[in-house]
Parts: sequence; structure tokens; C-alpha cells
Amino acid sequence: MAKQYIEDLESHIIYKHDESSFGINSPYCVAIQSYPFLTNGLKGLGGLSAAPKNLDSYCGMFVNLVFAVSSQFAGAVAISGFFNMFDYYARKEWGDNYYKYTDKPARIKYDNNGDLSSGISIGKQIDQYFQQIVYSINQPAAARGFQSAFTNFGYFDKPYFEGMYGDFVFPDGTKPQWESISFLQKKFMKWFNEERTKCVLTFPVETLSLLYKDGEFVDKEYADFAAEMYSEGHSFFTYISDSPDTLSSCCRLSNKLKDNTFTFTNGLTGEATGSKSVITLNYNRITQNFVREVYNGDRDAYKKNKDEFKEKYKEYIIPILERVYKYHTAYNSILWDLYEADMLPVYSAGFIHLNKQYLTLGLNGVNEAWMYLGGECNYNKDYVDFTSMITGTMKEQNALHGTKKEMYNSEYVPAESLGIKNYKWDKSEGYWVPEDRNCYTSYFFLPDDENITIFDKLQLHGNENVTSLDGGSACHIQLKEHLTKEQYSKILDFAGANGTNYFTFNVKNSECKDCGFISKNTINECPKCGGKNFDYWTRIIGYLRRVSDFNEGRQIEEAKRVYNEKEGF
Repeated sequence: MAKQYIEDLESHIIYKHDESSFGINSPYCVAIQSYPFLTNGLKGLGGLSAAPKNLDSYCGMFVNLVFAVSSQFAGAVAISGFFNMFDYYARKEWGDNYYKYTDKPARIKYDNNGDLSSGISIGKQIDQYFQQIVYSINQPAAARGFQSAFTNFGYFDKPYFEGMYGDFVFPDGTKPQWESISFLQKKFMKWFNEERTKCVLTFPVETLSLLYKDGEFVDKEYADFAAEMYSEGHSFFTYISDSPDTLSSCCRLSNKLKDNTFTFTNGLTGEATGSKSVITLNYNRITQNFVREVYNGDRDAYKKNKDEFKEKYKEYIIPILERVYKYHTAYNSILWDLYEADMLPVYSAGFIHLNKQYLTLGLNGVNEAWMYLGGECNYNKDYVDFTSMITGTMKEQNALHGTKKEMYNSEYVPAESLGIKNYKWDKSEGYWVPEDRNCYTSYFFLPDDENITIFDKLQLHGNENVTSLDGGSACHIQLKEHLTKEQYSKILDFAGANGTNYFTFNVKNSECKDCGFISKNTINECPKCGGKNFDYWTRIIGYLRRVSDFNEGRQIEEAKRVYNEKEGF
């Protein structure tokens, strides 16, 4: 099996993420639960600090928590309980109703004569805590090759919050308070959006989760707030589901994967989930190998007999999937050995359990495989049938091969560098690749297709495709300029009705190289100094980054992206 693993890697039909850049004792990504931090602080991770006693110590120790956990994982660290914990200590500091009196003093202050004077307000103090945390987690970390910790925060509407924390009890016996947590969520989003006009901060990556049932958003206030924040230029992801249970790791753990269960290796939602390992399949190469071996290279085989093609294709990919499950199982066994030897402190301390993380099968090159067969990557029945055949087979096999110690899911991986690598490997070895591009895509649409509308993109990432994709996919809507609140509301309604469960909007931010002015819009002349020398920021895939800092291949890819016009909406 080891020889077969090397053969599959070297033939580039599979790719093991971060296998060489991080040690074998570094699983991929994690969404941790907060309770061990509230009870034992950092002691379980080898630190000296016990549980935080007040809001000051919480904020300082939270930064240490992020770096301590991220040093032990190759990818992202999600802490969905950030606002829940922050509020717990804020209420200890200022009382349960502090959010109603944010103009009141947070600290006692004396003048030069020793007399009492007005101090900093509660609202300003909270802003300072936000600043302390966000700027700290954006600092490079030596343990991560001098990169920042890939950190994710989650926001929830009220029904989601109740689904996540309805039974939560703090160590002192008190329970979470929705009103003050909602205040913190909204305050942070407003503050973060404004702060990004002073410094373009990459982390945290944010996801707002909204419940959509019976043709409408259950919490209309938060759906309205999402549209408001998008219209003000804020950059965050929206996740829409018909049940808050899709964020509950215990639900997924105790049952086989349900329809519409959504998880993803970035660990953006949920208190205890994530991915231990990711192996991505190159479907363009796999499909071409299949056509060569079964149909003697006839690229019209699908068009000639679709049912026969799909049946034989499924028979062809299942043995490949079975090998990947074995590779994952082998790695999972190593993690269990490390865990039993007390070499995985994040797990031993109770922040996550090995049984609650997935072993992920990634997808890349699906669009290119379909194009090889003569298809077009737009909303049409044949394309949806083709993608559903692949994702449906994977979901079926994931469920069949799952055990108490191994849970599998499938995801359209971001493939920040892999999309370029797969393209180059395939092209250099004589496989068909689209000549007008340099990268395999990470979406159900082609980001350089001028004929794909905003709604086409959302529809392609809707129910018909994502239902059988149990690990998720992200729909990135590139825009030339920000839409109005009303327009974003219409898009959110369309996404909810269509089952588009995970998406974001990207408008390139502009940073003047001459004076440092930052605009949330894409401009070519600075309104402050008149300069025309700009850096632009956008999502390379999942997080904001300066375009000039993209690798060469991604800069080429970004230059070809189609940014939809506001008028076209």
C-alpha cells in the first residue's frame, strides 16, 4: 500500500496537503471548543496560566491560546466561542446590562491633583480590547514559518446561537446572554470594517450563520444586518442552512452524515470540528485516464452514451477512493498513537477530540474534466449531472467507509497553490488543459467567464450541486463595486431560496502607496493625495491579501477574474 501511495502521489491523481511543510504530528485544521480554556486556561497546552479571571486576562490569554493551538496545526484555527467568552467576562466586569450603558466609564481615572475624572468609556474599552486581539493575531508567528495564525471567528443569528449554546453553562453556573452577545457581534463587525480603512487586516476570517426555513430567514434582523454590512464594504462569509444542527459536531458524530450537513476544512463554523487530513483528487487527470483506458481516448464518449459513461466512471473512481480511505486510515492511526503517547496536547486538554474531526477528500479539476469532455461550465443539466455523479459517489462512499474513529467528507478545496500545480503537472505530461488559463478552479463556475452572472454563480453553488457535497464549497462573487443594501438583501433571499449555503462578495480594496490611504472601493486615483500608485487587496481564495503578494501564478489568475458590474445586477 505504501508503494501505491507513492505511485498515486507521483502520478498526480492525488495530492496530500501540507505533508512536507508541517510535521506528521500536525493535523490540518481545527475548530476548538471553549470550555477547557474557561476552566484550565493554557495549562493543558503546556502553559503556566490558569483560567482567566477577568476581561483583561481573557483578552491577553486568548491571543496566547490562538498561537498555542495554531502552532500544532497546519491550517486554520476557528474559535466560534470568542464572543460568548468575551461577553462572560464583560458581564463579570460591568454587569449584565453593560451593553446598554457603553458611554459609562469603564475605568476610574484621576487628574493631576488626585481627583476623580471621567475615564475611558465601556464602548471605547471594548474597542481597545478588539484592537489588542486582532492586531496581535495578525502578527507573524515563528512556529508557523513567520506567517500569521489563520484564525476564524463565527457570528450567529439568534436561532443559530440558541442551537449552539442553548444548553451551555459557564463554570460559575451562569448561562450565555443573547442580547449582550448580539451587541458584541455587531459592534465587532462595525469596528473591524472601520479598522480595515486604517490597516488592511487579514484575520480573523469571519462567517455569519443564518437560519433559513419555509422560504424566509428566521431572524430577519440579522439577515438585514448582513445586507447592511455588505453594503458598507465589509468582507465576510455568509453561511445559510435550514437547521442549526448542521453546526453541531455532536449531531454529526452520533449519526451518519445527514442530507445538507455542511462542514469544511477551514473550520469556519462549529465549536468542535475540523479536518485531520486532506487528500485532494485531480479529477481532470483521473477523467482523462479513464477515457484513455476505457474508451480509447474518445472524448465524445459521454455525449454518445451518458448512462453507460456514468456507470463505468463510477466503477473506475471507487477503487481510487478506496485507496484514499486507506491512506487516511493509516494517518489517522498515527494520530491515535501520538494521542495515546500524550503528544497531541490540544486533544489531551479537551479542546477537540480525534473522533470529532473529519478526514477530507478534496476535489480539484472537475470543471476542467467536464471541459475535456466537451461540456460548458454553466447552469445546464448535463453539467449538473456530471458534477453530481462525482460528488454523489464520494458522499456515498464516505458514509460506507466511515467508522467510529474515521469520519470522511468531501470538499471543493481552495487549492490556492494546488490549482496551479495540477495545471502545470498535467500540461507538462501531455494531458489536455484549457490553454487560455493557468490554474484549475475552485468553484462550480469559471471565474474568468464573462457570460456567468451573479445569479448563475449562486445557482451553480445551490442545492443541485452542494446537496451531495458533504464537505462544502465556497462561492466567491467578484464585484467591481459595492451594491446597495436592498440589492444585497435580494441576493441573500435568492441564495436562501436556492440553497446556496456558503458565499462571499469581493470588491478589490485600494491602498495608496504614496500616502497610505485605504478605500473599500476599487479606485485608481487617491482622493487624499492625488496619487495613482496603488496596491489592491482581495481574497486570494479564502482570506484578504495584497494582490502584489500573491504568488506569480495567482497574480495571473486574479488578473483574469471577471468582476461583475453593479449595473448588470
